[in-house]
Amino acid sequence: MQRFLALIALCSILTCLSFAQTSADAPASKEDIEKYLQAVHVHEMMSQMLVAMAKPMHQMAHEQCVKDKEVLPADCEARMDKMMDVMMQKMPFDEMIQAMIPSYQKHFTKGDMDTLTAFYSAPTGQKVLKEMPAIMAESMETMMPIMRKNVDSMTDQIEQQVAQMKKQPAAESAPPSKN
Repeated sequence: MQRFLALIALCSILTCLSFAQTSADAPASKEDIEKYLQAVHVHEMMSQMLVAMAKPMHQMAHEQCVKDKEVLPADCEARMDKMMDVMMQKMPFDEMIQAMIPSYQKHFTKGDMDTLTAFYSAPTGQKVLKEMPAIMAESMETMMPIMRKNVDSMTDQIEQQVAQMKKQPAAESAPPSKN
């Protein structure tokens, strides 16, 4: 009888472990993704992104109004700024978030989302979210000279290659025909 009870207990434990493994490997549900997006403050991130995008958009409007000031009204820039601000305020965040969910479901399992949600809900995860914009800004600042140097080098190499190709006769540089 004890063996039978032990066997039933073992089967129950294995079934539970199997279910737990299957549950973690299952596709993430819409609710799993929504919990994660809430933990990472997706609404706030989108708002911050729009604020960051607004500055260059306003600058572009300013430049366009200055460039065409002879044919545009004097209040061109104010009107453009107001129009862009209203458009940004009407940005459909909830609809955009819902549109993102299938992509997350495609790439993450329920277990992945549970782990990510737990991490970003914890103090360290919240600190990562808080500090990441500053880290990225500082990183970009320090990387820009390196990137600029490499882009300049690549541009020089492309220009040299083009100059060499211009010196070659057309027949010599033409790709072989496919007959």
